[in-house]
Amino acid sequence: MINVGVLGATGAVGQRFVQLLSDHPWFNLQTLTASERSAGKRYGDAVNWRLDVPFPDSAADVIVSPTTVEAVRDCDIVFSALPADIAKGIEEEVAAVGVGVCSNASSHRMDPDVPLVIAEVNPDHLGMIDLQHDHGRDGFIVTNPNCSTIMLTLALEPLRQFNFSKVFVATMQAISGAGFEGVAGMAIYDNVIPYIKGEEEKMASEPRKIMGTFNGSEVEPATFLVSACCNRVPVIDGHTLSVWVDVDRPLDEVRKAYQEYRAPFSGLPTQPARSIEYLDQPDRPQVRLDRNRGNGMTVSVGRLREGLRFAAMGHNTIRGAAGASVLNAELIYKEKYL
Repeated sequence: MINVGVLGATGAVGQRFVQLLSDHPWFNLQTLTASERSAGKRYGDAVNWRLDVPFPDSAADVIVSPTTVEAVRDCDIVFSALPADIAKGIEEEVAAVGVGVCSNASSHRMDPDVPLVIAEVNPDHLGMIDLQHDHGRDGFIVTNPNCSTIMLTLALEPLRQFNFSKVFVATMQAISGAGFEGVAGMAIYDNVIPYIKGEEEKMASEPRKIMGTFNGSEVEPATFLVSACCNRVPVIDGHTLSVWVDVDRPLDEVRKAYQEYRAPFSGLPTQPARSIEYLDQPDRPQVRLDRNRGNGMTVSVGRLREGLRFAAMGHNTIRGAAGASVLNAELIYKEKYL
């Protein structure tokens, strides 16, 4: 078993990590960290469990540690659910002592020697772990993208064979993406907020790194451009995207590309049967009906129209956050980077 820990285990994404790791067949969840006010308590006493799944009893008696290097030194991998400003320094310190960091934070996503990975899209970018070792880092940092970037980039993956240069996307993002205390009820109820700080910039830059070419020493970014408009909507879980791509191919050919798409690997515990599910009904995907496909790890695509236009949707705290990071860690283990 691989010993793992979670940094920031009491927050929204931290709780998702705990849920996904508590009965994992490969990973032994041994360490949970949080703020000083939670340190020293049983996790069952420290956490205010807010997920729509039962609390994992196996994690209840784990004593919460402060978020320090010493707390996770005995782990093989730690999963970071920390805010970006806190994550930057502690993730570097943890990686320096030989521990692998799989991070959901944005702090290191665009670092030149840190892979920004969606397992199904750019698994070869994990070769950047060797660059980090060459640069003197005993462990490593591997990041997963912004939640909406994951939905968009996975939805673009089957279209790579057709080539494209421009992507336009409008997002309708769930409130859980802002954390439990992120959006006040009176602000989001009966409302749409047409601004999410930093989100549009991330969606413009991150897909180009992910879908870029790793030449052994650096990533050459993809040349397409992304223009994004990001909106917060009163949905609890599940981000919906309306996407326009300059692909000039018959719809039947594009539909076939989605229907025939398969991930480039198999056998990972968190991997869904289908990473991308094409839905042919005119009113799908919908968050309430489709966000839990593949245990929350499937991105659903539908409403394919001339233009090329389509809708995409996925569970933002599973596929778009903790689940993506766990899947990356499984691939890291399978590819023997530990």
